[in-house]
Amino acid sequence: MKAGLIGTTTVVATLLLSSCTGPQPGSAEPSKPSHPNEIRTVTPTWISGLQVVSNHSESASCPWATAYPAIPGADALTATLRDKMPSRPDEQAADPETGCPSGETPEINISFRFLAAAGDVVGVELTTVDYSSAGDGTTIATYWFDTRSKKSLPATALLADNAGDDFVTAVVKALSGHEGVDPGNLKAALVPEFRASTLTDLAFTEGGDLVARFDQGAVAAVPAGRQQAVIPRVQAEPLLSDLGRRAQQQALRPGNRLDLDGAAPTTPRPPAPAPQPSTVDCQRVRCVALTFDDGPGPDTGKLLDTLARFGAHATFFVVGQNATYHGDLLRREAAEGHEIGNHSWSHPDLRKLTADQVRDQLDRTDQAIADATGRKPTLIRPPYGAINDTVRGAVERPMALWSLDTLDWKFRDSTKVTQTVLDTVKPGDIVLLHDNHPTSVAAVPAILSGLKDLGYQFVTVSQLFGSTQLTPGKTYGDNEKAFGRN
Repeated sequence: MKAGLIGTTTVVATLLLSSCTGPQPGSAEPSKPSHPNEIRTVTPTWISGLQVVSNHSESASCPWATAYPAIPGADALTATLRDKMPSRPDEQAADPETGCPSGETPEINISFRFLAAAGDVVGVELTTVDYSSAGDGTTIATYWFDTRSKKSLPATALLADNAGDDFVTAVVKALSGHEGVDPGNLKAALVPEFRASTLTDLAFTEGGDLVARFDQGAVAAVPAGRQQAVIPRVQAEPLLSDLGRRAQQQALRPGNRLDLDGAAPTTPRPPAPAPQPSTVDCQRVRCVALTFDDGPGPDTGKLLDTLARFGAHATFFVVGQNATYHGDLLRREAAEGHEIGNHSWSHPDLRKLTADQVRDQLDRTDQAIADATGRKPTLIRPPYGAINDTVRGAVERPMALWSLDTLDWKFRDSTKVTQTVLDTVKPGDIVLLHDNHPTSVAAVPAILSGLKDLGYQFVTVSQLFGSTQLTPGKTYGDNEKAFGRN
C-alpha cells in the first residue's frame, strides 16, 4: 500500500548521508569508497532500457520530488520500489495554488543508489529523511532482486535462515562500547519477531564486509544517532544466504553485465562537439530563451525533434540522477546546439541542506553531464528557484531562474500552456517549461510557431545575455533588469 502525503509526519528523503560516498554518476565503473567501512555502490549505465521514474512538484511552498529505477527484467523489484513512493499531492484534495493538501506542506525528496546490478543480483538503496521527527529523521532501506527466482526480497534475505543468533551476536560485538548502545536493548530489537522491521538495511563494503545500518533510535538511545555495525568478511561469510554470497561477490568484484532480459551492455559514445557561438544580437532583435527542467525523460527525444524542425535552440536544466542514465539524450542536446544546465542531483530544496550537501548535489550532476558531453555546465538552476544565503555561498556559478512561468507543472493542458506563453511573452524572457510532462512537450510546436510569427529568435540562456559577463552566485531571470526594456 502506498503511503499518503497527508498525515502527522512530513517525510523528506535525500540521496546521501553526509557520511556516505555515492557512485560516480555516468561512469560504467563501480564507485570507489574513500573509507573501508563505506558501502559499495555502482552506477549501472550498462543496463539497456533502464529508466528513472521521477515525479516533482515545482512549487516552492510545497517542494517534493521522488525517483526510483525501473529495471527491465526485474519487474518485481521495480514494483516494490514503486510501492514505496508516496502518493502525489495532486491525487489528494489539494490547494490549487500550491498543489499541497490544505494546511500541509509536505517536503518529499526520495532518491536511490544501486548497491549491485550485475551477474544475477540487483540491490537498490532508498534513503529517507523525516525532518519532523525527534531525531535526525534518516531512514535507509535496501531492497534486493534475485534473478534466479525473479523475486524482490528485503534486506534480511541476505542472511541464511539459521544465522539469526550468530548474526545478533556479531552485531552486539560490533556495536559494543558505542555510546548509547545497551546490549540488552540491542538484542531485544533484533529478536525474530522484530528483526524484519529493525533490520531494513544490509549491504557490503568493497572489501566484502557486511554492514548493518540502523535508524536513529532503533537499537540505541536517540541522542547516540544512527548506528552502523561492520561485520568483517571472514565472520560474515558463514552468516550469508546464497543470495547474500552472490551480493557479496558483486561488492568484491563488480561486473558490468546483468543477466536480465534486455540488459545488454551499452556502447560508450564520444563527447558531443562544442556548440558554435550564437551570432544573434538580442539587444537588436526579439529573443526568447525556452528552458526545460527536470529531464531528461521519456519525451525529451520528441521535444528535440520538434526543436530541430523549427531550428530552435533551448536550455535544458537536467537532474543529475536522470542524466546519468540518459547520456545519449544529453549528447544529442549538446550536438544540436542546445545548452545544458545543472538542476541538482535529486531535486531537493537546497535551502534545507548544508553548504557541503549543496555542493555535493551540484558536483555529482556536473560529473554526470561531463561524462555524457565532455563538458561541465556553466549555469545552475536551483530546484523550485529556492535560494538562501547558504545556497548563494555554495554556488560558484550564475543561477538562471526565469521571467515567464508557464505553470505547466500545475496545469497539464497544452492549449493553456501555449496561450500563457503567447499572451505574456516579452523580448528577453526566460520561459520555464518541463520536458518531463507530456502535455508541455506537446505544447512546444504551437509555442514555437506562434513565437516565430511574432518575430522571435530562439536562443539559449547564455546566448540571451550575449557578451554580458554573468556573476557567480547571482540570480538572473528578470528580463527588465537584463535588458532595460519590456
